[in-house]
Amino acid sequence: MSVNELFETIVDAPEFTPGHVWLAGAGPGHPRYLTLEVADALAKADVIVHDALVSDAVLALAKTKDLIFVGKRGGKPSVAQHDITAKLIELAKAGKRVLRLKGGDPFIFGRGGEEAEALVKENIPFRVLPGMTSALAALASANIPATMRGISRSITLATGHAAGTPGDLDWKALAKTGEPIVVYMGVSTIGTIARLLMEGGLAADTPVAVLMAATTPDERSMTATLATVEAEVERQNFAAPALIVIGRIVSMQAVLSGKSA
Repeated sequence: MSVNELFETIVDAPEFTPGHVWLAGAGPGHPRYLTLEVADALAKADVIVHDALVSDAVLALAKTKDLIFVGKRGGKPSVAQHDITAKLIELAKAGKRVLRLKGGDPFIFGRGGEEAEALVKENIPFRVLPGMTSALAALASANIPATMRGISRSITLATGHAAGTPGDLDWKALAKTGEPIVVYMGVSTIGTIARLLMEGGLAADTPVAVLMAATTPDERSMTATLATVEAEVERQNFAAPALIVIGRIVSMQAVLSGKSA
């Protein structure tokens, strides 16, 4: 039984109507993390507008060959958001079944809300197909529980690309919660983030994990402390896409991997 046949047997599959846009999350990278609904959409779309974090293995499942790359990468030439939105509107008005495919979940640092708002203004019907957000999938893949009784009672998902600039997050206030923080887009600013968290009261020996390209063949991970993570990222040549996990919960990785003393 194919994925699409399985999907049809489990739920009443919605019709992907020409002129509609589906905003979908492709998960953290590996196709095994796709939802059945997104796999079904890959088989029905006329055109797929995809980000840089959507893996080739996921795109290989598409029936259409009309794939439009609109990826963004920090510090590199990128397609402007208004151009991406304009392309979605153009394709939908041309009667295409448009799949807007994003890494992770479209509403978690994916700008899906902005695109949905623009579609509403143009009276273009849309649906949101949730995906497994990269942070939680990466932590699970690395044997780091996002929450655990006695260690964490909440978790913060934060973007780190603007750390230290006016109007950015109050990292010192986050430090005072003592709860785990998962940072997206923070590899280039991890030194600033670590400094602000320590100024906010987090101990210099607070454990940190850096999870790079989680669930893909290029997956790498490392652990450090707030005091050492910037130097370790540089020494070990870690780069985007990567997630940074900060807090005592990181210590559970060794326990669950059978490596604790």
